[in-house]
Amino acid sequence: MISRNSPAWRRISAAVAVPLALSACTPGDHRGQGGDGPRRQPIAPSPSVSVDALPSCPASGVRIRSTGGDAAMGLRALGLELVNCGDRPYQLDGYPILHVFDEQREPIMLRVVNGAKEITSGFDQPPRPVTLAPAERATAVVLWRNLVTDSTVVATNGKYLTVAPAAGQPAAEVDPDGPVDLGNTGRIGVSAWKKADPSTPVPTRPAPPPVPSAVPSSVSPPDSRL
Repeated sequence: MISRNSPAWRRISAAVAVPLALSACTPGDHRGQGGDGPRRQPIAPSPSVSVDALPSCPASGVRIRSTGGDAAMGLRALGLELVNCGDRPYQLDGYPILHVFDEQREPIMLRVVNGAKEITSGFDQPPRPVTLAPAERATAVVLWRNLVTDSTVVATNGKYLTVAPAAGQPAAEVDPDGPVDLGNTGRIGVSAWKKADPSTPVPTRPAPPPVPSAVPSSVSPPDSRL
């Protein structure tokens, strides 16, 4: 029999007492005890993403936005992006349908040039049939010049821009990335829809379109031999 005053008895008592003490602790009491390391702040659970917080897909099955603008020597270029956010293929074959509005949201009368050949060169590729699978994208470019050639004609400045995938389709308001300053040209151009390269990732922030040529198609470039 082991004496209560013997070293062996004291070791057994200590071994039994530690688990009993730990089992009596609540989870809150246990945090910060020696052996647990430094006290840690409780980590808030990651908020779950609500379906309602995600941008909804319009009934048309596509979402249109601008991808930023660029300007060079009075020439303006605004990128457009159409995303098939639906669950079935979406067909395109033609040009975006544009409407420009003033500060009072009154429509501005102007002429839309398909292909922009009267505005600049390099955007005159004819439209081709495009089929977008779900999550695939198509792009186009809106072009105009801030040009005043007649001081008797008031310059036009649009503030709002709407874009429809095709005639008769619902239009979406897009950010024109500044004023649609048409001068007194009375026209705006747009390139045909083309399928975006699937290997190109969707930008997390708007990126400007390719910078177009600042030389109108009606002006011949200088002869390099001179």
